[in-house]
Amino acid sequence: MKQSDINSESISIKIPSKPWTENHPPSRVLAIRLHAIGDVVITLPYLQQLKNNLPQGSRLDLLIRKETDDIPRNILLFDKVYSIGGGRNYKKQLVHSAFVLPLLLLNRYDVVIDLQNNIVSKFFRKALMPKAWSEFDRFSPIPAGERTRLTIEAAGFQRCEPYTKLTLKEMNVAKQLLQENGWNENNNLVILNPAGAFETRNWPINNYIAFAKLWLQQFPKTQFVVTGVGSISSKADFLKSQLGDHLINLINQTSASQAFAAVNFSKFVLSEDSGLMHMAWVCGIPTLAIFGSTRSDWARPLGEHSSFLDSSDIPCGNCMKEICIYGDNRCMTRYTPEEVFEKATGLLNKIKKSQTNNFASAK
Repeated sequence: MKQSDINSESISIKIPSKPWTENHPPSRVLAIRLHAIGDVVITLPYLQQLKNNLPQGSRLDLLIRKETDDIPRNILLFDKVYSIGGGRNYKKQLVHSAFVLPLLLLNRYDVVIDLQNNIVSKFFRKALMPKAWSEFDRFSPIPAGERTRLTIEAAGFQRCEPYTKLTLKEMNVAKQLLQENGWNENNNLVILNPAGAFETRNWPINNYIAFAKLWLQQFPKTQFVVTGVGSISSKADFLKSQLGDHLINLINQTSASQAFAAVNFSKFVLSEDSGLMHMAWVCGIPTLAIFGSTRSDWARPLGEHSSFLDSSDIPCGNCMKEICIYGDNRCMTRYTPEEVFEKATGLLNKIKKSQTNNFASAK
C-alpha cells in the first residue's frame, strides 16, 4: 500500500492507495460512494472528468445505495450503476452486498476508487482484488470535492478537475413541470432552498421573503422556485403566500433526478446546506450557500461560480450541533437579507466580469 502525499490548499494529506502503473490505461474502473444524495452528487463532475480522460471503450461503473441511485441512473455517465439495499445500517448493507458482489466480480475491475472508505466499501474493494485502488480521506479539513479529486488521482489518474457539463436525461420533464406550475419563460429562475436538515442550519424564512423582494426590485423579470420533499412544505407554502405568482412551488412534485434537472434552468441558487446546494454548484450554476453549524471546510461549494457564508469566524462556529447551545441560531440569524443580497449580486458581477475578460482574451 502507498500513502499518496498530496498538498491541497496548503494542507498535506495522505491517501491510502495502490496506483495504476501499467503502461496502458485501465479499461474497467469501479467507483464506490455509499452516502447521502449530496455526497453522491459531489462526486459526479469529477467522475465525469475521469470518464472524459479514459480511452473510448473503457468502462466506468458506480456502486451506490438504492436510496440515492436515482440521479446516477439518470445521467449519461456510467456504463452500469449497481446499488445495494440496507439503508444506512452497515450490517444490512453487508447482507445485501452478498447479492451484488458476484455481478461485480464478473467485470474484473482494473481499478476500484473507494469514495466512501467504510466497512462496506472496504469489503467490496478487497473482495474485487483490483490491480489499483485508492481510499477517500474522510477527515482532512478540506472540501469534499477536493478530497474526491485527490482520491481519483491517487489511483494513478491524471489531474481530474470537475467537469460541470453533465448530460441529464430528465431535462424535458423538468422543463415541463416548471411550465405547468407557472413558469413564464421570459423570466429568469432563482431557486430558494430553505432545506437545512437541522434548525442550526436554517436561515429564518422571513429573511428569504425579504431577500426575494430585494431581488425583485433589481431583477423584476424573475420567478423563484422551491423544490424538494415534504419536510419543507410549510416553508414553501409560506413563501407562496408572500410571493404569489413570483414563486413556483414544486415540493413533492419531482424525483431527485428531476429536481437536479430543474436546477439547470435556474440562473442563481440561494441555499442552506443540503443536497440541492450541491446539485447547483456541480452543474456550474451560480450558487450562494449559507452555513450555520455545518463545517464549511468540508461542505462548501467549489468553483468561481460559487460562494458561501459560514460560522467559522465566531467562537461557537462549526459546532455541528443540531440545536443551538444559545437557543438563538446566532450563526445564521446574524446574516441580514441585505448582506446576503449584496453577497449574491457580488458573486454574479464577479462571474459576469470573468466571462467578459475570458471573451476578450479569446479574440
